Amino acid sequence: MKFKIYFLSLILILSLSKAIADTPKSTGKYKNWQSFSAETSEGKICFAQTLPTKRAPKSINRDDSRLFVTFRPKENISGEVSITSGHPYKSSSVTAKSGKKSFSFFSQDKFAWLLDESEEKNFIKLMKRATNLIVTANTIKGAQTVDHYSMMGFTKAYNTAKKTCG
Repeated sequence: MKFKIYFLSLILILSLSKAIADTPKSTGKYKNWQSFSAETSEGKICFAQTLPTKRAPKSINRDDSRLFVTFRPKENISGEVSITSGHPYKSSSVTAKSGKKSFSFFSQDKFAWLLDESEEKNFIKLMKRATNLIVTANTIKGAQTVDHYSMMGFTKAYNTAKKTCG
């Protein structure tokens, strides 16, 4: 009986320690942006992320919105931009705009990405210069959501995430 309790306790401790090891750890907070790193079965990942400063409409029940830039060196991914508005997207309904520049994203379920590496590089250049970014999307039922993001602190969070995985 003692052996069973010891064995089950050991399994519980090992599983908890693995869960803790895989939890992203903050590598810096920069105004409205934060950078993180984590070890996964696919290797180290690093990312910069932010939450919106304003979300509309308030009447739509949805999960958190976030804007990410991710680095996964083992998968040869550098500067992958992704967005979640906290709801499943209507196909091809996600756009991000700052000033007169606008970018269209392709979507799958609750996430959206840019089409290629060239678009990502251009979008990251825009993010470094911008003060605000507005993400507009449609839910699968057709309702429009609008998330406002501050770009204050983006460049430092981006550079930290890139360096941490570099």
